[in-house]
Amino acid sequence: MQLHFSPSMRSITISSGGGGGSNGGFIDLMKIKVAARHISYRTFFHTILILAFLLPFVFILTAVVTLEGVNNCSSLDCLGRRIGPRLLGRGVDSGERLVREFRKIIDEVKDEEIPDGLKIPDSYSQLVSDMNTYRYDARTFAFLLRGMMEKFERDIRESKLAELMNKHFAACAIPKGLHCLSLRLTDEYSSNAHARKQLPSPELLPILSNNSYHHFVLSTDNILAASVVVSSTISASPNPEKLVFHVITDKKTYAGMHSWFALNPASPSILEVKGLHQFDWLTRENVPVLEAVESHFGIRNYYHGNHLAGANLSDVTPRVFASKLQSRSPKYISLLNHIRIYLPELFPNLDKIVFLDDDVVVQRDLSPLWDIDLGGKVNGAVETCKGEDDWVMSKRFHNYFNFSHPLIAKNLDPDECAWAYGMNVFDLRAWRNTNIRETYHTWVKENLKSNLTMWKLGTLPPALIAFKGHVHPIDPSWHLLGLGYQSKTSIEDVSKAAVIHYNGQSKPWLEIGFEHLRPFWTKHVNYTNDFVRNCHILDS
Repeated sequence: MQLHFSPSMRSITISSGGGGGSNGGFIDLMKIKVAARHISYRTFFHTILILAFLLPFVFILTAVVTLEGVNNCSSLDCLGRRIGPRLLGRGVDSGERLVREFRKIIDEVKDEEIPDGLKIPDSYSQLVSDMNTYRYDARTFAFLLRGMMEKFERDIRESKLAELMNKHFAACAIPKGLHCLSLRLTDEYSSNAHARKQLPSPELLPILSNNSYHHFVLSTDNILAASVVVSSTISASPNPEKLVFHVITDKKTYAGMHSWFALNPASPSILEVKGLHQFDWLTRENVPVLEAVESHFGIRNYYHGNHLAGANLSDVTPRVFASKLQSRSPKYISLLNHIRIYLPELFPNLDKIVFLDDDVVVQRDLSPLWDIDLGGKVNGAVETCKGEDDWVMSKRFHNYFNFSHPLIAKNLDPDECAWAYGMNVFDLRAWRNTNIRETYHTWVKENLKSNLTMWKLGTLPPALIAFKGHVHPIDPSWHLLGLGYQSKTSIEDVSKAAVIHYNGQSKPWLEIGFEHLRPFWTKHVNYTNDFVRNCHILDS
């Protein structure tokens, strides 16, 4: 590096020595021109100080450029472009460059076919072993990685679908203990006169149609579940002597159900057990559609046949698959599940009742339900469209109906709010002045004619149509749903609800029930009962 003063002292030039270039091997780095008139010693001194400060930096930068073989730069601009990023800490290291190049390769192979003959490893350790053995390049490695991810995704999805199918079978099956209980109680009915005693006793029969009492109707073939509903309702009531229970069951379960409540009285409440065969009104003429539903081969095959036949599992998500399985539960073609549509005819002397499903537990006094003014409506129910969860409390008509069907699209609003079965207040007097039953029959017939293309899921869809305009919303605190769907149900919410509903597959009497929610149900089971103990129905 050299410092040159012009003979006239009017300029100072700083230059760096280089190769033998056209400029004699020098590169002008800096030229300072001094005013033409004169230069004072003070100005000259300050100039020297500035140069003394700048020269070390210029020397360092020049050395870096020279070492990198870029000494052909002929200007400070070139030098700045070369050195600037390093001074600012923006140098690109080899690791970052490698990541960028590999990202580019991954992006290129994502839509390409995986080469034939390329063996996809089954595990990470096998991947490492193959990489060491075959020395795959980055592109082949990207194909291997993609193949492994796709394979694992398929395996997880298939496992999830298999889990849902097994859960569906578990939910539809009758647990061994409950089957044992029904058989033993049926045998007891035939051999024990006490198990056959009249329910209720003859002097209490007038109470069955006395509207000053609070009447509950329960339709079920599950003896243990019925006992929990009755027991919990009585426990929650301050005046159990004012309660009357009407338990409806099918013919095969009638003897066992009667035995249970004859040997385990619901006193001080009043209780009757009636089989479907004991209702004179339930004839083929009055229930033609439901007779067809239970006897039609195509319908029975849909609910009882191979649930995988014709199913395209490659396109269906696990959640949609779960919903489809739920809609094919055999209970949906049982007359017990449709019986609620005939309540005004089955109980012609009653004015108002509360209908309870067999998978509920009552935790609070329900007598205030009889004081609710339904405003001339028929059905007091909790609406299910105003919650935040996806499974239970965010349901509108589009969740239940196929709006691509012209009849559905023409007559229904997809955004109309749905409501829940499970705990309903029915004004039977108002009901008798409507055509709800006829509407229900008409739409069930239409769905049968359309080969179940209008809706799939059970008895609620036709009820949503039949009760359209006849529903009075009640406070959601009366009825908490989803305990058979959602394991994350808040324990605090469960504790506060008047009625908790284990709707869904995970019933509390099944092994697939949610452990932390089961105690709300099991605390009402009499595990000291001999029949319960002998059938090994144990408190879990």
